[in-house]
Amino acid sequence: MTDKAQDLLDWTPDAVVFDCDGTLMDSERHWQEARVRAFREYGLQPPPGFAAQATGLHYEDCGRLMARSVHKPELVEGLTAALLDHFLALVTDEPATMPGATQLVRLLSGRLPLAVASNCPRVVVEGSLTRAGLREHFQYIVVPDAGDGIRPKPHPDVYAVAARLCGVPPQRALAVEDTLTGVEAARRAGLRVLGVGPRPEGDGAVRADLWLPALHAPELLDWARSCDHRGSAPEP
Repeated sequence: MTDKAQDLLDWTPDAVVFDCDGTLMDSERHWQEARVRAFREYGLQPPPGFAAQATGLHYEDCGRLMARSVHKPELVEGLTAALLDHFLALVTDEPATMPGATQLVRLLSGRLPLAVASNCPRVVVEGSLTRAGLREHFQYIVVPDAGDGIRPKPHPDVYAVAARLCGVPPQRALAVEDTLTGVEAARRAGLRVLGVGPRPEGDGAVRADLWLPALHAPELLDWARSCDHRGSAPEP
């Protein structure tokens, strides 16, 4: 383990902000299937490599990318609407948490302020967390909102707002993310970042302070058990 990684596990933040899709909820597979179904609805096929390009994007950005990828800009609105409709149907029928999500959240709940910063529509985040029995553990949920000027990741807005709502400076909050899009958003907001899930190819993972294979990694659960907001360590 690098010094940077060990440093994170020796640190107690003043708040933790989780991504939702692919971090807390096992819903990225639903987005992948929804994209396929939306393309199919218009008699189209996803171009090669499209899934990797779309991972972590706000659904409206994804709809624009879908239309652009098949050179049909006139289909932006239709593909975006179809994408969201298919996703909502899939996630409602088969909600599931990521391995270790429930255990980690429950360990941290009551010790530190917890928030969610997601690119998903609020109805998706609220519904998913409620069905998983996790909603009660989060004080705040922040999603993109054009009316409030909150832009989607990779812009830093959702993480900056989440830290502010938790009442902590960004540098005193920890973001938990599964995509490089989300890692970039959190870093730009000034948060430290824990990456979870399959390690990205190339050197992208080094953008996070630490990358672990899953939320139930033993060292992460031990860290959560030791977290105490009242006795947080000095700023690293």
